[in-house]
Amino acid sequence: MKKIRVIVLFAVALGQVMLACAEFRVGIAVKVVTPDPLMPVSGGVGPSNPVTKKQGDLTVRALVFEGGGTRVAFVSTDFLGFPAVLGDRVRQQVQSIPPEHILIGATHTHSAPDCYGFPNGRGGTDADLEYLDFVCKKAAETINEAVAGLQSASIRIATGKANGKIAYNYYAPKLYDPRCSVMQAVGLDGKPFATLVNYAIHPEVLGSSQGILSPDMVGPLYDRIAARGGGTGIFMNGAQGGMVTADVRGPDGKDVQTWAECRRIGHLLADEALRIVSSAAAQANPKIRCAWGDVTLPIDSPMLLAIMKSSPLRLAKPDEKSIITRVNLVHVGDAQILTIPGEALPNIGYYLKRKMTGRHNLLFGLTNDALGYILTKEDWNSFERYDYVTRTCLGERTAEILIRESLRLVEEAAAK
Repeated sequence: MKKIRVIVLFAVALGQVMLACAEFRVGIAVKVVTPDPLMPVSGGVGPSNPVTKKQGDLTVRALVFEGGGTRVAFVSTDFLGFPAVLGDRVRQQVQSIPPEHILIGATHTHSAPDCYGFPNGRGGTDADLEYLDFVCKKAAETINEAVAGLQSASIRIATGKANGKIAYNYYAPKLYDPRCSVMQAVGLDGKPFATLVNYAIHPEVLGSSQGILSPDMVGPLYDRIAARGGGTGIFMNGAQGGMVTADVRGPDGKDVQTWAECRRIGHLLADEALRIVSSAAAQANPKIRCAWGDVTLPIDSPMLLAIMKSSPLRLAKPDEKSIITRVNLVHVGDAQILTIPGEALPNIGYYLKRKMTGRHNLLFGLTNDALGYILTKEDWNSFERYDYVTRTCLGERTAEILIRESLRLVEEAAAK
């Protein structure tokens, strides 16, 4: 009897250990959203450009973490931006995760259909509303599929410098953040099945004027992660504003805008991400916390105000000169993740990371909204070089308000 009792107690203890290990679960899913037939692509304000072919497929990807009764979803879409009104359509179709816990970002490819409803110069827009509804439906399906596929996992988290010719700042070559943060989910079999890459870069190797629809260098990034044993990849951009872009400078000083160059940069970034995370210790049961706050931002830019009010997506209310957007602060193990609803300049990114309190501090740019460039009041309309980013920024106070509200979330989290 004593032997049986020992066996029973051991089995109970083993069950408790397995339950504790299984408390943290991860799911990831992917859906292809390449339009058929192909549609014109948008690289920014103004008419879209026609295309004749594609290189790779556009996708929506969802990575879901679950632990301690909390679920959070990170969603990546292969578009220039994904405004909050579209994100809300996605959230309305998901019942298994609170809407405030669903963070939806854009890779910022310049070779995908318009998601803003930019004016096309002919009294209308090139945005296809039926297609955008299709994308929202697929994004919701992707989240739901990721939830259905949740599996017990541990997670590796690491941050390091991504070496090699990947990105640079077009305005000031060295003024960019070379750090790459990686979150990798590892199954009970010890094999990675999902790898999130967080890095600041404009995926515009091809751009919008070559007649090609493409996820740009993010597509080859995903292919390389899978081929090198990292499982399914998901890319969340960083503070890539003003103008942190893919380093396509050739030996002759001219830009190399080819699919081969997309593959070179995508593969290199994937290799660096996998190298960075390879030596990270697995966190078996990381805690998850998700906080958020709604932020009101004044719209001082006449151009952006006109675009938002004329868009068929109703990006701004016609009788107001402000917009409400959301900022999230998520903790996963020893990582802290802060969202930015636009393209923050590198100095803002560095400052936010310096003030955050995680061992690994990640910034998800163009997440929860797509509000253009974000630059400080000191930079706003101060340099001729910054004329374009000023015109496409909501206003002089945008960064100041966002930084204040973002750090308030960080301070509140630290006080708990």
